[in-house]
Order: sequence, then structure tokens, then C-alpha cells
Amino acid sequence: MTATRLLLVALTATIGVTAARAQTPAPQTPTPRPAASSLVHAATPSKPPSAEGFLQRWLLLEPIRVAGQLTDSAVQGLVKTSYFPDQLTVIPRDGDKVTAGDTPLTWHAVDTLGYNVNLFHFAYALNKPTSNVLFWIVTIVDAPRDLSDVRLAIGSNAASVWWVNGQEVISLYNDRQTVIDDGVSKRIQLKKGPNVIRAAIVNAGGATDFCARFLDEENRPIKGITVSLAGR
Repeated sequence: MTATRLLLVALTATIGVTAARAQTPAPQTPTPRPAASSLVHAATPSKPPSAEGFLQRWLLLEPIRVAGQLTDSAVQGLVKTSYFPDQLTVIPRDGDKVTAGDTPLTWHAVDTLGYNVNLFHFAYALNKPTSNVLFWIVTIVDAPRDLSDVRLAIGSNAASVWWVNGQEVISLYNDRQTVIDDGVSKRIQLKKGPNVIRAAIVNAGGATDFCARFLDEENRPIKGITVSLAGR
């Protein structure tokens, strides 16, 4: 092949590569979305439950992508998988960051305007996935004295596992809608002072939310407790 021929081949290859690069779209920054309509940023040091006893202040971790299977064995397998350090003991602050796999995630302190916390609104507003995801949530309930024969009553869409002061107390499995008091724990004790409430919510697709409150021995909402920003 002559030198002129070689030069033409090289130029053609260079032009082809340049054209291919020109046709490859540049990565785009996600379009900002309005804030979640059902949630506001938690700003005060503490907040009482609603009149019906629902806990309305939570720290929510941005969602972790998972397979989204909702059977009891699949959900227990997910919550026993280590995604970030100290996930079953950490008491985060608003704005704290963790890394799950290669994905950086942020904790957000929120108050819900309703009885339930709408995780779909939370994730969608942040341009985060809403299907096949796992949400970690934490709050601190301050009791004025030791409270015996207390039960944690929860509902979730979809599956969820709940801990009080490090002990697993209630879980719900399979695809389900959030129903008030859908799951109720055995009788437990809230100690005087701070009590850590932690849960993992697994969603396969569509809407996702949860609600939680404490009931006394006569199934009445516990009064006199407050919910605080974790870590304060």
C-alpha cells in the first residue's frame, strides 16, 4: 500500500471516530424536581406525636437499589445484608452521608404532614429510584418515665422490619398497602429517656409509605412522649 493510500485510511478512521463521539450524548444532570408535597424539613429539636399517636418525625436514608422481592425469607435476607457500616446501630444526623456499594447516600430529617410518611414522594423529589428499593429509617422517642406493656403498631407499603432499642419487634411481608396498625408487636418496654426506633422498608414497585405509633395496654395511643432529631 502506498504512503498516500495509508494516509487516506488513517484520515478516514480518525473522521469515523470523531463522528461517533459527536453522536454520543453527553451525560445530563437530572432536572430538579419540586420538594415532596407531604414532607417538610425537620427544624425544631423535638416534636410530639399526632393526636392519634403517629410518629411524624423521621430520619430517612435515600433508597438503596435491591431485588425488591417481598417474601419473609427475601426481606430478612435483605435487612441482614451489610450495605453500610453500623447500619443496625447508627444514630444519624440530618445530612450525614454513607456509601452503599458505589452509591453515596444522604440521611434526611423530615416531618410528615400526615399520619404516614410517603417514601415515594421522598425519593421522587430527590430524583432517586422508587421501585426495587430498600429504605432505612430511624427516629428517637423520648419517654418521660419507664413505660411498660407498650406495643409498636405499624403499617407499611410494602414489606418492613422494625427494631426498638436494637431488638427486632415486628415485621410485615409480601406486597401490601399501608393499613393503620396492620402489625402490632408483643408488649415491650420504653425506657425513661431516648428510645431508638429503626426500620427497613422494602418496595418492589409503585407507591410506598409507612406509619407507626405506640399503643398502651388498652390499645390507646401513648401520650406524653416526644420525637426528637436523632443525634441531638
